Amino acid sequence: MQEPTQPRKQAGLRAPDAPPVPWHALLPEAVLERLSSTPQGLTEAAARERLARHGPNVLERSRPDSAWRLLWRQIDSPLIWVLIASAGLAILLGKVTDGLVVAAVVVLNTLIGFVQEYRAGRAIEALNHMVPETAQVLRDGHPVTRPAAELVPGDVVQLASGDRVPADLRLLRSRNFQVEEAALTGESVPSSKHVAAVAEDSELGDRASLAFGGTLVTSGTSTAVVVATGGATELGRISHLMQQAADLSTPLTRELARLGRLISAGIVVLSAVLLGVGMVRGYAFSDAVLVAITLAVAAIPEGLPAIVTIALAIGVQRMASRRAVIRKLPAVETLGSTTVICTDKTGTLTRNEMTVQALWTWRGHYTLTGVGHSPLGELFRAGRALDVAPDDVRALLVAGVLCNEADLQPREGRWGMTGDPTEGALLFAAKKADLGVMELRERNPRLDAIPFESEHQYMATLHAGGPEGRELVLKGAPEVVLRRCGPAVDRDAVLVEVERMARQGLRVLAFARKGLPGAEALRPQDVEAGFTLLGLQGMIDPPREEAVASVKACHAAGIRVKMMTGDHPGTAEAIGLQLGLQDPGQPGLTGAHLSGMSDAELAVAVKDTNVFARLAPEHKLRLVRALQTQRHVVAMTGDGVNDAPALKQADIGVAMGITGTAVSREAADLVLTDDNFATIVAAVEEGRRVYDNLVKSLAFVLPTNLGLALILMLGVTFFPLQEAGGVREPLLAMRPTQLLWINLVATVTLALPLAFEAKERHVMRRPPRAPDTPVLSRFVVMRTGLVALLMAAGAIGLFLWEFTRQGGTPNPLALAEARTMAVNTVVSFQIFYLWLCRTLTGSSREVGFASNPTVFVGVAALVLLQAAFMYVPFLQRLFGSAPLSLADIARSVLVGACVLPVVGLEKWLRSRRREAGRSVSAT
Repeated sequence: MQEPTQPRKQAGLRAPDAPPVPWHALLPEAVLERLSSTPQGLTEAAARERLARHGPNVLERSRPDSAWRLLWRQIDSPLIWVLIASAGLAILLGKVTDGLVVAAVVVLNTLIGFVQEYRAGRAIEALNHMVPETAQVLRDGHPVTRPAAELVPGDVVQLASGDRVPADLRLLRSRNFQVEEAALTGESVPSSKHVAAVAEDSELGDRASLAFGGTLVTSGTSTAVVVATGGATELGRISHLMQQAADLSTPLTRELARLGRLISAGIVVLSAVLLGVGMVRGYAFSDAVLVAITLAVAAIPEGLPAIVTIALAIGVQRMASRRAVIRKLPAVETLGSTTVICTDKTGTLTRNEMTVQALWTWRGHYTLTGVGHSPLGELFRAGRALDVAPDDVRALLVAGVLCNEADLQPREGRWGMTGDPTEGALLFAAKKADLGVMELRERNPRLDAIPFESEHQYMATLHAGGPEGRELVLKGAPEVVLRRCGPAVDRDAVLVEVERMARQGLRVLAFARKGLPGAEALRPQDVEAGFTLLGLQGMIDPPREEAVASVKACHAAGIRVKMMTGDHPGTAEAIGLQLGLQDPGQPGLTGAHLSGMSDAELAVAVKDTNVFARLAPEHKLRLVRALQTQRHVVAMTGDGVNDAPALKQADIGVAMGITGTAVSREAADLVLTDDNFATIVAAVEEGRRVYDNLVKSLAFVLPTNLGLALILMLGVTFFPLQEAGGVREPLLAMRPTQLLWINLVATVTLALPLAFEAKERHVMRRPPRAPDTPVLSRFVVMRTGLVALLMAAGAIGLFLWEFTRQGGTPNPLALAEARTMAVNTVVSFQIFYLWLCRTLTGSSREVGFASNPTVFVGVAALVLLQAAFMYVPFLQRLFGSAPLSLADIARSVLVGACVLPVVGLEKWLRSRRREAGRSVSAT
């Protein structure tokens, strides 16, 4: 498809601000008149003029963000700006090594975010692939093939089975014309189209006189006139809705952004205070600035972005093993905070395989078990299984086999079906009663047929066989078939049964027969009267068995499930009842109801209703937005083009990987490779685990940053200045590069294993956390303060002890050894504290000592890295470290171990307080 180089007006022949023309409600002659066209189409000259006026039949695309804009978005963060300023000042003050190391941290974090965003999907591009490249069009009265991009309003197009509709069309003539519109409307079966006008207020799925661009012709032929092209088509309207849909930040990204602003503001204030303290204490200005820079380096959790990204990536891998593919990393965590799942019906909650479930003959009601494209099932009457189908049931099922265009083929151990899904369901129903489809057709060869036409709503076939040598079988809408049956039929009784089936959401077909001795072909008068009613077959696209259990699991986890479909209300309500989405007698709402509602009325409706039917794309989008205004975190699942705008608007969009359209997959954050709603439950569980493990990582990381900041602040405030070569210099317990070693190497190496921790107990039996729940909870703040004080006291104590033991003089070697001792003490604190962070609520014994082998890997890796930090000459020069004796190492390890009893006591007290609170609540 070629695209326009400039935006053009793309529409039917109307003023830009005029309301859309209800083409479906106009007669064909009136449509042609409004479009200044004829049944023979346009002339080539008129088509060229309209093409210049309206532009090509393509969908305009919004320009994606440039690489520079994506790069700027990664840099434009308070924490990054503080680091950039620190690196620049350090280089200006002559601390080139320190400045370059800080700059390298900025580059690393920027690249991680840039690559993540650059790989994000381009949703609107996929819409262009739904429009065919060529079309059969009448020009100057002759059929010619033209690029679909050259179609204009008023062109007359010819369509046949297998064609993709090139634009929005109003039918002029049709024969047995059916179009697969599930991607637009959500209907499980192809829609029958006809020429007759329909009501102006008809919903999208009921506009049977229109064929929409991008849909697929499944049977029949039609001649139709183009009424809308490009952006004015239904696909174009969806494309526009997708551009309007906001890409929302996730709860985690919002909280991390807030945390970043809070830390940045605190660092700026503390750095300014420390600069002032240094000047008051007699520091040279350059030394005071260096101290402020060092504080910034110490307090900023430089490794946090990498930890978050890698933890989310690990969640992505885990979800992929459970058949859920994440397209956007933050979506992993968003799943865990989801409060409402809005789901499409067809192919998501249901199998997208029509199944006959109910039979009725004059002898009573019957039910068929089994679902989908399978011959497995049993026949029941009054709750009792029947080993052999009674004659009345056999006659009804045989009629469904003979008056049928579908076929069955065994495929790799299972049955496949070709043809209309409704007709395929009739064949599988016969197989369940041990009727051979091929054998029946061979014994009753077809002589002639009147194919199904949407105008007359029936199909008739003539067969050799039967008591009279020739048998005519009729299948169609119950009221149409009843009109052709003899006077002995109790029409009212039959219609009561039809209504009973319809209330169960079943699509009902009636079957009848009559003898036609000697006939070799069918005449219209042969199907007008004289039939004997055989019975009714009711079918539905049934719920997936696992979807019922999944909905229950969502409810247990405090997540509400709402069905939003383009299908008929009766079908949607029946499926909703089977899935436990609503109570018996509770009605659903349709798109027509929603269109007449104000925003306030919609807020009430979306809160109290769980089943919505006959929805257009804008209805789904509006419902998602209404839920988001009520502070819900919304997951939207779907597989059609009609779901794409809502998928993009939702906090997390979930698309089907097998039956889903390219558009829905590109708009989604998560793609289910097995098209199974049950996989969402597994993904939510994984999302909750990811969030828990990220909180564990924060609880582990932040005490180190606060502890390092305290070490510097206490040193600047209370340590004496040292004379070296006649210059007074500040005595710092650590150099900036050593702080980066702790923040980037030690912290990241130990924090990453927390991403592999098992899920907390009862993770799916607790309500979702509120979207505004701060990631810095009271628990995290209290734990951070406690551990930071312990860490700072231990590191400063051993630094001073080692420095004093070396004589307390500004000897470079003595200072290097004392600083190395301080670094070792902080790292020892981290190693022991890691074991306490493996569970948020219970003791470490509850998770199992060896349940997460990566903890041992992380500790072993850090021990080796720390040994290199002390003993490798290159690292000694880079970080200003020095070798320590085994006795010194033992002292730092012993001091670091004091975190175990102190935090262990804090956990025990918190647990006792929690149990006491539960006891009070119980009484």
